Amino acid sequence: MDKQKLIINGGRKIEGELSLHGAKNAALPILAATVLIKDGESVIHNCPRLTDVDAALRILSHIGVKCRRSGSTVISDACAIGNCEIPVRLMREMRSSIVFLGSVLGRTGHCRMSYPGGCELGPRPIDLHLSALRSMGAVIEETHGFLDCSAPKGLNGTEISLSFPSVGATENIMLAAVTANGVTVVDGAAKEPEITDLAGFLTACGAQISGAGTDRIVIRGKEKLCGAEHSVMPDRIAAVTYMCCAAVTGGELILSGADIGHIGAVVPVFKEMGCRVYSFGKDSIYIKAPERLKAPHTIRTMPYPYFPTDAQAPLMAVCTVADGTAVFVENIFDNRYRHVSELLRMGAKIKTEGRVAVVQGVRRLSAAELVSPDLRGGAALVIAALCAEGTSTIGGISHIDRGYEAIEKSLYSVGADIRRI
Repeated sequence: MDKQKLIINGGRKIEGELSLHGAKNAALPILAATVLIKDGESVIHNCPRLTDVDAALRILSHIGVKCRRSGSTVISDACAIGNCEIPVRLMREMRSSIVFLGSVLGRTGHCRMSYPGGCELGPRPIDLHLSALRSMGAVIEETHGFLDCSAPKGLNGTEISLSFPSVGATENIMLAAVTANGVTVVDGAAKEPEITDLAGFLTACGAQISGAGTDRIVIRGKEKLCGAEHSVMPDRIAAVTYMCCAAVTGGELILSGADIGHIGAVVPVFKEMGCRVYSFGKDSIYIKAPERLKAPHTIRTMPYPYFPTDAQAPLMAVCTVADGTAVFVENIFDNRYRHVSELLRMGAKIKTEGRVAVVQGVRRLSAAELVSPDLRGGAALVIAALCAEGTSTIGGISHIDRGYEAIEKSLYSVGADIRRI
């Protein structure tokens, strides 16, 4: 049971410089990819200390991959894998665990796992994953909540057309295809930077991949991949979250180790709200907020390169205290407004109907006892508490720890009155 809480005294401006950690959504598929390496060690730098990453490392250890961590670097040795079954207790820890399906199947020719866990954001069907792997020659039986997958004649390259640019399905196809026989072509592929990062690691290991970051990816299977070094890309959603913390408190923040190109759809929203935002140097983002924010126009979540669904909840928290009315349209997940009821407890004015949320800005929020509903919803509550009058308590912070590395230490270092108990 999650007994830890965050205590936040609102009203402090977020000011200073903060280093961004590696991206959760890039680190997890890259760690899954290390399963495919038969020769040598994989050295993954900038690997964040997150509970989801810890869960991935436990899966790797369970199937026989030797892992060790030194600071932000993880070294894995997958030369002698002895297990192709991932137990329920490990699968339940994170939704992204499904990405191990492609890598374990590609390496051993067999994989047995339960359906994954993670945040309850409504249906996230894995049909696209399974149909793609079946088209490559996999035999998949679904019984009693388990997936029993085998490739009796090996996996073979083929042409796959995705009806939706699913990030997870694109990753699973890539992981299965890099050691399959022949050429795999993926049309309608996801274009997220995390896909490009995964392709960068696999290419460093000897894979032949072209088109990553576009909607058409071509993968030529190789018999064997070798270990390599790779640095995980910065976490673009963490970047947006900390920018929201600065914006909602009228603060000024420099994010180092960040890439403004990864949040191209979000930067105009901050500017529309009255913030100054720009990049300087190779890897820094600067944001300075006005005393009062202006509500942006309609925000619609869409696959990359459009506004990311993971940034919806943090931006909504900011809009609760912006002058005017903002409209959000959530097009990715069915159940992604679970943070709204908690924001209402703080005095926010939000009305939801189906996929639409209308946020009417108020002068100020009031502190409250809150419970984090999921990862990004928890981040939204932290943002709201930073600008609220009084002391807020946030429970359920195990959700937040899945995607933010010691969020209280990061925010304390730039002026927040925040502690974990």
